Amino acid sequence: MAGITFGILIVSDSRSEGSQKDEAGPELKRLVSDINTGTGKILKGKVLCDKIIPDKEEVITEYLVKWSDVQKLDVILTSGGTGFSDTDVTPEATKKVIEKEAPGIATAMLVSSLQATPMAALSRAICGIRGKTLIINLPGSPKALKECLVPIASVIPHAVDLISNKQADVERVHASHDLTKTNNNDHSCDLPATTLLHLENIATRLRESPYPMLSVDKAKELINKNVELQGTEIVTIWNAHNRILANDVFSLCDLPPFRASIKDGYAVLAEDGKGRRRVLGALKAGNTAASVSLIPGACIRVNTGAPIPDDATAVVQVEDTKLILKNSDNTEEKEIEILTVPKEGQDIRSIGCDLQKGELVLRAPIKLGAAEVGLLAACGYKEVEVYKVPSVGVLSTGDELEEPGNDLKPGYVYDSNTITLISILRENGYDPKNLGIAKDDKASMVDAIKNALGKVDVLVTSGSVSMGDRDMLKPILEHYFNAKIHFGRVNMKPGKPTTFATCTYNGKKKYFMCLPGNPVSATVTSILFVIPLLNEMHGDNSKPVIVRTKVDSTYQLDPRPEYARAILTWKDGADLPLAYSTGNQISSKLFSCKSANALLMLPGKTVAKTALRPGEVVEAILLNPRTTM
Repeated sequence: MAGITFGILIVSDSRSEGSQKDEAGPELKRLVSDINTGTGKILKGKVLCDKIIPDKEEVITEYLVKWSDVQKLDVILTSGGTGFSDTDVTPEATKKVIEKEAPGIATAMLVSSLQATPMAALSRAICGIRGKTLIINLPGSPKALKECLVPIASVIPHAVDLISNKQADVERVHASHDLTKTNNNDHSCDLPATTLLHLENIATRLRESPYPMLSVDKAKELINKNVELQGTEIVTIWNAHNRILANDVFSLCDLPPFRASIKDGYAVLAEDGKGRRRVLGALKAGNTAASVSLIPGACIRVNTGAPIPDDATAVVQVEDTKLILKNSDNTEEKEIEILTVPKEGQDIRSIGCDLQKGELVLRAPIKLGAAEVGLLAACGYKEVEVYKVPSVGVLSTGDELEEPGNDLKPGYVYDSNTITLISILRENGYDPKNLGIAKDDKASMVDAIKNALGKVDVLVTSGSVSMGDRDMLKPILEHYFNAKIHFGRVNMKPGKPTTFATCTYNGKKKYFMCLPGNPVSATVTSILFVIPLLNEMHGDNSKPVIVRTKVDSTYQLDPRPEYARAILTWKDGADLPLAYSTGNQISSKLFSCKSANALLMLPGKTVAKTALRPGEVVEAILLNPRTTM
């Protein structure tokens, strides 16, 4: 459909008089028209009219009628005047001008707002239709109006199509939602995403996952497609190690900035050839050569890296000389003999021979290792622009989890996932936050996620993503955080329920990587998905090292491709490393990860191939470079 036209009407005595700054209007414009917001991406709105007016019923009705009948806007959003005060008359004015009420929209807003605050029950917002215009009352505060607009944004385009009798667009939406077509366009079954979840009703839970099974490659493709680069920041080169360079770097100076000696020895005139030389003095690193002049039959003693006189044409290393004469107290050389014939330019680094001023030094994006930060220093840089590293937190879920060190109650297990995942993140250069354990109940999990989203860009969870009656994470993300589930099942072993989702929270995009609760599943999927996600977010294009290896034992293949933990060893003279199994590979047995330095990429079982035999070759992802003997 074409872009939806909007009018934004701010109703407030104080704002219309100028005694209070209006923040609701700019926020509404952003939420409606900025496609970088979740609502703007849906609405793609064009704000044609906006006005701040006082809390007067006749003024409100005047603008609602004019914008509906004359301007013929698709949607009018009012903000303010919906409370219990004597001056709050926006609902009364709206009731006077609308021809049909739309109570479902008002209910959706109320249900969503009540999840944020019980005070939402005091709202008197009205929604309805006048002619071809949808009118919606929103609260006056920027925070509250956003909480109301988010749950109804997805239905506004369809409502506009219905009001405007755009039958083709209506039928397209119906088909995409598998709605039964009726003559009266009854939408009672098309409930908003914020409908309260009844997770306690076990009998109605799904028996099969509604999410399609994707390959690992397709899942990674969806991650890359939905990731946005973080912004950039300026850091000192002392804090730049392992950061990703955001812009190309060009040298600020010639390197070396002067003619320098490559050896400890003597600066000479090459045309003097072999023979005796009078030693005029010495130059060491940090000296300047401008005041020193070299004459035929003489030389200047120089150290490695020291400047050499402008008229010197060669350096002879000290090993190719012999001492002839010392001074009276035997502390200085007065005369030496050159034993070899020096060549023009011998052992001299010319100005800019390594790098010239303005020459490209580092092309972005590149990870700044020790050599790269050293090069930045050599080229004169004190600071450098790098991509911001995403903040990440780890949240474990489950009623049965106990903190290590506490007494273990019956039916409980110690939480090993949190420390394992945090350690993997640290090994890969991130500084994760420990967000604790969320219990398997709706309120606890919603509160834990809200707390997490206020602290981190990426939330990594373990547990509550499979098919158990307490696995509630996916519906909670969709219903309470308006999150989009990009994938919810992956064709792999272990890790099938792995889930990737995104949402907009307080105006910023947030990422969820929800891992299975079994310790091995969480470990493997963090390596395959979490680390690549975080890398992608700050421009790190590094990829895991994959090698070919021979298996030393029989592996019965699973219908799903499997990532088996193994220990690779390299033997002298062998063409490929040998992979030893770490033992039982069930997903709950973290012991199988002990000492593993590789994940064997076992293919899925086929009719023709049901097992791998000793000596057969597979690919393996290296976890670290060590070789176990």
